[in-house]
Order: sequence, then structure tokens, then C-alpha cells
Amino acid sequence: MKGINRIGIYMDHSIAHLIEFTSNPIETKSITSDFTHVVKETTLKKSESLMHNKEQHEQADYYKHLGNVILKYEDVVLFGPTQAKEELFNLLKADHHFEKVIMNVHHSDKMTENQQHAFVKEYFTTKLA
Repeated sequence: MKGINRIGIYMDHSIAHLIEFTSNPIETKSITSDFTHVVKETTLKKSESLMHNKEQHEQADYYKHLGNVILKYEDVVLFGPTQAKEELFNLLKADHHFEKVIMNVHHSDKMTENQQHAFVKEYFTTKLA
């Protein structure tokens, strides 16, 4: 019988750390948003509305990329210090493709990579108990 795929995603608006819950040593993979501080400054010099439009477009691409990753999992916890996790959660919950994915959101302070791993391990271990 195949086990359930579980992943924790520690995220903000610029980077997401993907932490798969496995019996193997936990590894972190990252996805970054293309809307960087440099891009923001460059587009802001041209026009503020252009900057906001570019930011929204890049943010949508970032969330779409994360959504494509999340579709491969059955149980997901989104956590981090900003509102990005709620934005992604609300976007995905409105999409019927994610109906079978169990998703939870938890607020956390800024964390080191070891703290992120410990959070994911404790979250899913407690959930399984």
C-alpha cells in the first residue's frame, strides 16, 4: 500500500522552502519568485502602476508554480511569517483541482532551516499519532 505524500512549505512572498516529510533525511528544495528587489526598483523608475502590474504577474506565476508542486501531494502544511501562505491557500482552495489535497495553514516566526525541518517533522508526526 502506497503511503501518503506529505510536504511542508515555509514561505513568504519571495521564496518557498519545500520540505518533504519522509523517513529519509529531510531535504529542502526552494522556489523563488522572479519579482526581486532589483526588478522592483527598475520598474518603479518607469511607472508605479507598471511596477504593481509586474509584481502581480510575477506573484501569480510564483503561486502557480507552487500549486503545480502541491498537486503531487496529498497532505500539505503552509507556514511562515507573512500573509503569503494565506494568499496561496485561498487561491488554491478556490481551484477544484485541489479538492483532494488536505491543506492547513500555520503562522510561524522566521525560522532557520533546522527549525523548519523540526516543525514539519513534529507537525506530521503529531498528526499521525
